Formats: sequence, C-alpha cells, structure tokens
Amino acid sequence: MVRRSELLPAGTRVLGPRGVSLRIYGPAVLVGGVFTGLALFLAMLSITLGDFDMRLRDVPAALTGQASPLVTHIVVDLRLPRVLTGLGVGAALAMSGMLLQRLAHNPLVSPDIIGINAGASTAAVSTIVVVGGTALTIASGALLGAVTTAVLLYLLAYKQGVSGYRLVLIGIGVTAMLTSVTSYLMTRTDLDTAARAMFWLTGSLSGRGWPHAVTIGIGLLVFAPLAFAMARQIRLLQLGDDTARALGGRVQLARAGLLFTAAGLSAMSVAVAGPVTFVALVAPQIVRRLLHERVVGLLPAAACGAVLVIGADLIARTAFGGTELPAGVITGALGGPYMLYLLARTNRIGRGG
Repeated sequence: MVRRSELLPAGTRVLGPRGVSLRIYGPAVLVGGVFTGLALFLAMLSITLGDFDMRLRDVPAALTGQASPLVTHIVVDLRLPRVLTGLGVGAALAMSGMLLQRLAHNPLVSPDIIGINAGASTAAVSTIVVVGGTALTIASGALLGAVTTAVLLYLLAYKQGVSGYRLVLIGIGVTAMLTSVTSYLMTRTDLDTAARAMFWLTGSLSGRGWPHAVTIGIGLLVFAPLAFAMARQIRLLQLGDDTARALGGRVQLARAGLLFTAAGLSAMSVAVAGPVTFVALVAPQIVRRLLHERVVGLLPAAACGAVLVIGADLIARTAFGGTELPAGVITGALGGPYMLYLLARTNRIGRGG
C-alpha cells in the first residue's frame, strides 16, 4: 500500500495550517531561482545589445520615463516586447515538454517531436494564407490545430495505456503528414505570404511586439495554472494505473487533461514565435538531471526554457555580424545533437526514459 506521503521526495517540507499545505522541495527552489536569475540577466543583456547599444542603467530609466525619447522608444516599443515574448515562449514550451515526458514516461517525447507543434503550425499557416492572420487569429488557429492533433495522437497511441515509444512513432508519422500539408499550402499562395510564413516556420522572435507578448502572457495565465493543478496527477500516474486509482486518481481524465494542457502551452508559443525547436525536449531533461526523479519541477523547467530561448535569440542577433538568424536555428543546432544523445542512451539501456 502506497501512502500519499510517499509521493513526495526526501527533502520536501509541508507547511501550513490545518489541511492547507504548501509543499516546498529545497533543490527545486534553488534550481528554479538560479535559472530565473539567469533568465532575467539575459533579458536585461538582450535589451541593451543591438544596432543601438546602451548601458544597463538606461533600461530602468527608460521604463520609468527618465530616459531620452529615442532610448525609451527602443526599450519599450522594440526590445522589451521581444524579450517578454521570448521568456513566455521558453516557459510555455518547457512546461509542455515536461508534462508530455511525464505522461509518456519517455525523454524523447516533446510537442515538436510527436506532432503537436506541426498541428499548430499547419493551422497557423492556414490562417496566414487564408485570412492574413493577426496575432489573435493565428493564436486561435494554432490552439485549435494543436488540440486537434493531440486528440488524434491520443486516440491512435492508446492501447491499454499510452506507450512512450508508440506515441513517438505515431507522432513522427503525424508530423510528416502535417508537414506535407503545410508545404502544399505554401505552394498555393503568393510569394510575399509564403516568405512571411516560411520565416515564421523557422521559429523567430524578430519583429515581435506587444500583441505577441500579450498573447503569450494570456496563454500562460490560462494554461500554467492548469499545469500546476495537474502536478499531483503526474505523481500518481508515475505509480501505475492501479495504484493511481487506489489513491483516488482519475487516470483517463488526468491523461486527457495533461495532453490538453501541454497542447495549449505549445500552441500559444507556436502562435507568437513559430515552432522554436527542441526547447521542449531539452529543458525538462536538464531539470530532471538536476532534481530528484519524482519531482515534477514545472517552475524550474519554465525558467530553464526561458533561458534557452532568450539565450538562443541573443546569440542569433549578435554572434553573426550584421546577419540576424532566427532563434529556432540556434535551438535546432544545439538540440539536435542532444536528441541523438538521448536516442543512443535509451537504446543502450533498453527503455524509453
């Protein structure tokens, strides 16, 4: 018989009066704090660097209206919304990847691997091609595409439970089909629209403004609380279906909720920045290797994802002279080798995660 207290790792403190508990796991707080501090530092650095360099102290001066109109315009209108969008995209992708990997018990599962991002991208490109696409319409289309794809994946992969490898294999097939649909849409539109969609498909923060920052902010306000609410269900599912039911878990509802929440987080990030690859795969794995295996670690993963996206965007903007690359190119270049390492590792030990 597994007790509820055994769901918590060693080092967890439970605080609060009568029935109101706050579970605090020390290492998770430490790791999350370090990544949060690093994300804020990179955000400040990203705001100061560019064609018009400025000092760190110019940033708070611009935010409080004490800087020159030019500096205020560059900080408030151009760089700050881009940075906030990057922070939100990284956090959303990392939480989405963490939920999916815990759901499938497989480190290879992430929204860009199993087709959720492809579904969001196909729907978003359809929106761009058909109606032109404002930030709101693209976000709505991406959310619908991601959720529809997630439901399809669950139905196809379910067989007395959801196997991680089955989910990966089916997801690869679904990704291939959806990518073909996206390519077809690109060939049926004019060159300007196709160029706009192609640049968006690489995953970029270039030109992102306040509508994009607000969109990803609303997405996090909606889906992040759902993700934290599902954290206990993740711990229960890790014990197996029978044990989870014995402890009061609603297994099928929990799986559906996890998949929907992960799809929503991924869709909102794709809607504002395109499919920034491998962040959802890598960030949860970094956190898992720093924390206890039974700790879900959503907040540390979110902070780690924010670091990866902001860091990739900073490199893409500043490391290649006058040429600015999409952030997705940098994350893909760094994440591809890591995925090969995970494949080799899981093949060597003979299991999925």
